[in-house]
Amino acid sequence: MEAITTGVSWWAVGVSTVLSFMLGGLWYSPMLFGKKWAEGVGVEMGTGSTQPVPALVLQLLGTFLLAWIMGLADAIDAYPAAILIVLTITILLVAANLFSEHTLYASLVQGLFVVAMAIIMFICNLLF
Repeated sequence: MEAITTGVSWWAVGVSTVLSFMLGGLWYSPMLFGKKWAEGVGVEMGTGSTQPVPALVLQLLGTFLLAWIMGLADAIDAYPAAILIVLTITILLVAANLFSEHTLYASLVQGLFVVAMAIIMFICNLLF
């Protein structure tokens, strides 16, 4: 366990997890990409009280794990590997959405959200 925790800035991990999760609320809101994304995946935009709690919990966990990977990449100077991981996640997510017959727009919105989170995490590692 020491190999994946030593040198990690837990402040950067925590702050970037929270900021990235908050970005998700904005990213999928009608103010940014939410309306057209929802149409593209065939869901109805709901109110805050109708949010799918299990999906949000998994999203938070995945966001934390990606922040941890980015923190580890910073600690051991392995950003090229982290970039490959982010690109892999992005491409697989877009492919899965396209297999589900979601629109290209909606699929790219979801995939590029991973890239946006990684950028936030990179910046937080520079700051903390």
